[in-house]
Amino acid sequence: MNIKEAKEEVIRTVKAYLLKDETGEYVIPVERQRPLLLIGPPGIGKTAIMEQAARECGINLVSYTITHHTRQSAVGLPRLAQKQYGDRNVYVTEYTMSEIIASVYDQIERSHVQEGILFLDEINCVSETLAPTMLQFLQYKTFGPHRAPDGFIIVTAGNPPQYNRSVRDFDIVTLDRVRKIEIEEDYDAWKEYAYRIGIHGAVLAYLEIKRENFYSIRQEIGGRRFVTARGWEDLSRMIQVSETLSLPVSAEQIVQFLQDPEIAQDFADYYELYKRYLDIYRIPAVLAGDFPEDSSGTLKHAPFDEKLSFLGLMIDALGQDFRTYVQELETQKALFALLKEAGAKSDESGIFTDSVKYIAAREKLQLAQQKSAGMISREDEKIRARALQLFDRETPESYDAARSWFQEREARRREQIRETDAHLTNSFRYLDRVFGEGQEMVIFLSELSAGYYSLRFVNECGSEEYMHYNRLLLLKDRNEELRREILQEMEL
Repeated sequence: MNIKEAKEEVIRTVKAYLLKDETGEYVIPVERQRPLLLIGPPGIGKTAIMEQAARECGINLVSYTITHHTRQSAVGLPRLAQKQYGDRNVYVTEYTMSEIIASVYDQIERSHVQEGILFLDEINCVSETLAPTMLQFLQYKTFGPHRAPDGFIIVTAGNPPQYNRSVRDFDIVTLDRVRKIEIEEDYDAWKEYAYRIGIHGAVLAYLEIKRENFYSIRQEIGGRRFVTARGWEDLSRMIQVSETLSLPVSAEQIVQFLQDPEIAQDFADYYELYKRYLDIYRIPAVLAGDFPEDSSGTLKHAPFDEKLSFLGLMIDALGQDFRTYVQELETQKALFALLKEAGAKSDESGIFTDSVKYIAAREKLQLAQQKSAGMISREDEKIRARALQLFDRETPESYDAARSWFQEREARRREQIRETDAHLTNSFRYLDRVFGEGQEMVIFLSELSAGYYSLRFVNECGSEEYMHYNRLLLLKDRNEELRREILQEMEL
């Protein structure tokens, strides 16, 4: 399965294992809750899906790369304890609590949530001294005498042997106590995630053209050359920051993330072209409805790779609008909830008195606790932090003034929606002018439909042009399907 399907399987497992009966007992007893074992290539996002699954389920995540641990840190350190057996006092060996198990209890203390996922990465690459301990843990959920608390689901991950020479094979006894899931790299599954976190448009446009370069591991005389999903994501962030600071992005930098010199150089050449296309095709002007006459003819007869790059530039520019829409909407929702509570705590004349400061202090503390416990995504954290900052620093002193201030913000947000809709409409009209209803329009519609933010905007705000071309192309596809069916019947 791909990484998206693996995440859904983890979420289904969490729901099944945490289901309780009317007496409060787990329907699947803890001792029958088989750990998940995810086997897949390095750098495809196994840790990332654990974070997403835990947040979506509202539970804890404690994550360890087990190869960083010794037997002592996993099992605990030995110590002498005095015990009495009958009439004899003897010294026996006991163990301090495992560092890993202690981390689980620490996380429960931070989050005040009793259930979660304990994720152990590189499980099949442990040292020889630690291997028996890990097998014991997979079978009985214990490190030495210390058991993982009930309510914590065990998920492990490892690499296939072709990617890591340290890999150990599990015996049948162990495999019969886990649920093994094999994961393969899949660009289309990763692309959904990439749109959600805002991967740079040049990366997405390049990978649409060179999908074979999304994930690559080659063994050559000079050593291993590799490119992973993690590498593309980290490279994207570096490019975005470099562009913000007006710093150059060189092939020497790119190869630090894409550790295959050929692919790194190929992307470096493409990135330079991508920036040139941005100037040549004047994307901001197209979005504004100022269609450049000199570029449309050039674009119509351009190589298909160049057309895909242009579409990538359009999607990237619109994506910023769509992301802003969602961020502003969620900020307004959070701000409205804060103002509503402050209004309920205001005095008879509608003055907030100290309620704003009290609510802001409480919410900041709660946000800090959630961040410390890893119970909130970076995106949601930024939205809540921004709403809190506005609430704390800019809220007027009275309820009536605050309501007017909020309505002014809402009016500006509505204007942003109209601007985004105009940009989307102009994009469709320009593409229709240049390509008509060809495959370029199909690709553009498909990319909009695949994006989290673009789909939210269309569903929540509507778009006449989007619906028009969507219906048109669906009808066209249906007519083509009917034509093929008729031709097949005529052949019979």
